[in-house]
Amino acid sequence: MSDPSSSAKPGRAASPGGVVSPGSAAGPPTGDGKGLATGQLGLIGSTVIGLASTAPVYSLAATLGFVVVAVGQQAPIAMLLAFVPMFFIAFAYRELNTAVPDCGTTFTWATKAFGPRLGWMGGWGVAVAGIIVLANLAQIGGKYFWLLLGQEDLASNIAVQTITGVVFIALMVYVSYRGLEIGERLQNVLLAIQYLALILFVVFAVVALATGQAPAGAAPPELDWFDPFAFSDFHSFTEAVLLALFIYWGWDTCLALNEETKDPARIPGRAALLSTVILMVTYVGVTVAAMAYAGLGSSGIGLGNESNAEDVFFAVKDALFGPWAWLLVLAVMISAISSTQTTILPTARGTLAMAVYGALPERFGRVHPRFKTPGFSTLVMGVIAVAFYVGMTLISENILADTILSLGLAIAFYYGITGFACVWYFRDSLFSSARNVVYRLVFPLLGGLMLLGAFVVSAIDMLDPDYGYTVLLGVGGVFVVGVGSLALGVVLMIVWSLFPASKPFFRGESLNRDTAVLVPDEEVDYGRSVDGGRV
Repeated sequence: MSDPSSSAKPGRAASPGGVVSPGSAAGPPTGDGKGLATGQLGLIGSTVIGLASTAPVYSLAATLGFVVVAVGQQAPIAMLLAFVPMFFIAFAYRELNTAVPDCGTTFTWATKAFGPRLGWMGGWGVAVAGIIVLANLAQIGGKYFWLLLGQEDLASNIAVQTITGVVFIALMVYVSYRGLEIGERLQNVLLAIQYLALILFVVFAVVALATGQAPAGAAPPELDWFDPFAFSDFHSFTEAVLLALFIYWGWDTCLALNEETKDPARIPGRAALLSTVILMVTYVGVTVAAMAYAGLGSSGIGLGNESNAEDVFFAVKDALFGPWAWLLVLAVMISAISSTQTTILPTARGTLAMAVYGALPERFGRVHPRFKTPGFSTLVMGVIAVAFYVGMTLISENILADTILSLGLAIAFYYGITGFACVWYFRDSLFSSARNVVYRLVFPLLGGLMLLGAFVVSAIDMLDPDYGYTVLLGVGGVFVVGVGSLALGVVLMIVWSLFPASKPFFRGESLNRDTAVLVPDEEVDYGRSVDGGRV
């Protein structure tokens, strides 16, 4: 069998049996890819979007406290261990993107590796994760907007909070609709503010410790904090690592923008690896600084105080930042709003790719003629996110909270599929070089297995009626929501497969292992991506 990369060169639309022939209703002419604007992002821009998508300030604010409550002083090593599978999966993304730089990412790669049905479900996993997290981010953005203005009563008012969150979603949908260039400029500013706040957090903590001005419970860093064998309880260990694992999620947005970068095959993969490494340094550094300054005590601002777990930064802002405490509140709000926009990007492009290859109705594959964005898909994602957010809030705040807790299942699902897809897609060339053994076999396989384990452990834990905020069907509501949202994808896939327009996709004709994908023509040498590879 021929090498899988040989038929995946940009700008080719194979026919018959190929992707889309020129001028067909399902896509733009050959050479223009799917019609998206090309050459918009460089390495820095792609990395910024990858970082912004993880919402680093909000992720730390909402997760760090729970990790410390679970494992105490082992929180830094938990952050490091959670980085490992994400780093491995980033290699899978890079290798697949080098060979097939398609904005459908997991959907396209899994389809070429495993066939249309698992590929469709991979695309569904991306969409589900995006829709769920948009509701969460909108809620946080709305709440912290009013906290920033000092209006605590309005911040706790569910109606005001929800309306404000909906406005933020609408604004970010508009930015995404108008074009990637505007979004990139906005993200540069928003990410700079986030990292300014995090850098100041670490600097202020270090200065306070060095000058003896830290609180009474301060705990200077110790090497034991990084001892992977010091965990005293396996359940607490898995809980902490699973919590930490998913604050890395989001860097794959830069891969979904591959067709809009200046070098689709190289830049997105490099940006993914760079993003994960920067996130690891950020999370571990801030974790150590927070633990050292606030200490691990169970009272006051101590990180062992469960009342501080929901937002560590809010708990320590006045003591550490003094009159500049508002900067941390601003950073959390900006982090949520920024991630709202960068979450819309991959979900819209994922559905665009699915439509181009016949896995969704043709309308999802339409690109705005002026802005060169997936206009219809972007608007639909915004409408669905708003409907989901408002609907869950009206039903029950607890249900909304459980949907957020279930997010890990969708993330582990589609990241894991991508890791396994990398191994299977490149199966004919895995042992052609030492490089391929490491980057296309060992790293992706280990990452996939780790995420499969995370999925299983999470699902089992979620079965417990005491897990989360609701009980549905006699088990934890988080389990019902998490597994149910993935099962809904199976139902929708079956329904769509009954329509005549879906037949070429589900018969494996419009997208399979050997067909070329519809991506832009680029003056880039892709020849070394097969066996020689790039590091």
